[in-house]
Amino acid sequence: MPKGFVYILECSDGTFYTGSTIDLDKRLDEHQSGNGANHTKKRLPVNLVFFEEFQRIDDAFYREKQIQGWSRKKKLALIESNFDKLKDYAECKNDSHYKKWLRLRSATKNRLRSATENRLRSGNDEQPIFETLTINNKSESVAERSRSYSNGKLLITGEYVVLDGALSLAVPTKYGQSLEVETINEPKIIWKSLNEKGVVWFEDEFIINEIIKSLKPSNAISDRLIQIFDVVKQLNQDFFSTKTGFKVTTKTGFPKNWGLGTSSTLINNIAQWANVDPYKLLENTFGGSGYDIACAQNNTPISYQLQKGKPVVKPVNFNPSFKNHLYFVHLNKKQNSREGIKYYNNHKSDLNSVISDINNITLKMVDCNNLSDFETLLILHETIISNVTKQIPVKERLFNDFNGSIKSLGAWGGDFVLVASKENPFNYFNKKGFDTIIPYDEMVL
Repeated sequence: MPKGFVYILECSDGTFYTGSTIDLDKRLDEHQSGNGANHTKKRLPVNLVFFEEFQRIDDAFYREKQIQGWSRKKKLALIESNFDKLKDYAECKNDSHYKKWLRLRSATKNRLRSATENRLRSGNDEQPIFETLTINNKSESVAERSRSYSNGKLLITGEYVVLDGALSLAVPTKYGQSLEVETINEPKIIWKSLNEKGVVWFEDEFIINEIIKSLKPSNAISDRLIQIFDVVKQLNQDFFSTKTGFKVTTKTGFPKNWGLGTSSTLINNIAQWANVDPYKLLENTFGGSGYDIACAQNNTPISYQLQKGKPVVKPVNFNPSFKNHLYFVHLNKKQNSREGIKYYNNHKSDLNSVISDINNITLKMVDCNNLSDFETLLILHETIISNVTKQIPVKERLFNDFNGSIKSLGAWGGDFVLVASKENPFNYFNKKGFDTIIPYDEMVL
């Protein structure tokens, strides 16, 4: 377990940001360059006003969560080393409350340590821990309520061949999914799923036992959740070993048929809740390359590549100067990614030269600085994947009279396509019957 740091930054607007990391200098550079947290990149420049070093990174993570719950006055007292005021600002002066806080601290720390180890295994020391404890001062009970959020995803390059090790470019979207959990005093899971309008589209209850069972007749969604719960139990044997249960509410920020990651965002949220590896949870449930999990966890465009079966995720500076000429158009023909992968596996042949070409396209696309070159790369990419999968490119099939470039994303033929056009394409696609047209800046984080 490496050493860790907890730090406090003062932002340009006077607000404080508290974080933790295994490499303080590197993380400060990321914040200062705008590649840190959402809070800081909108409030540059930032100034380091406090830090502490710990022998274990999980201790730093715990300290971060503790400080984040403090008032501004208490943080100032810590920054100024004013320990008398720090004591005065403490919320729990009552001795019984303090002892209870110590018990909670110990229990929380064990959970955080497990979460930390999973985070380090996944190679992402900045992934948020899914853990919040609050004390109900009106009684002796402890209410536990937690919330996680995962970004949606779009794969810009490398569809299909990402499964075989191609270097791919992916972007997290401004649309995602949240998951909230409240501990209840019954050994069951009360599940409710809301759509982007806040309307319930699915609900069920599950009994927590050696075998988790639904209280409703068998259906595809409940069966899939039971499968996910079973894999969670395999990855974290102690997670459902409790006399208590959970009230779970999920909410998507986008229509389910958009294909932005209804499943992957759910998997990433559940993995944070259960302190398990999200890549393993995905592999043993829905399958896939894992790039969507990487997008769920990152707030910037990324490169993604499987190396010896392990995900390698790197932030990339993909912020094209011509992005006001890029659009995402929804074809409203929802594709099943598992079926798309099956089709690809049945039609692929020797991929060495293909993967090399896609790798080069990805690198060139990240560095591309003009629309014309970008369109050329889109066309070349479409041609290569078309030859591999024996499918007709979407522009040739649906939009052969369009004055611009169009590229399929993810599973070909149904979800979003990327459109590059010098002219605003809204009228063209509206006349074709496609009314979901989202400019780049409104889609991508």
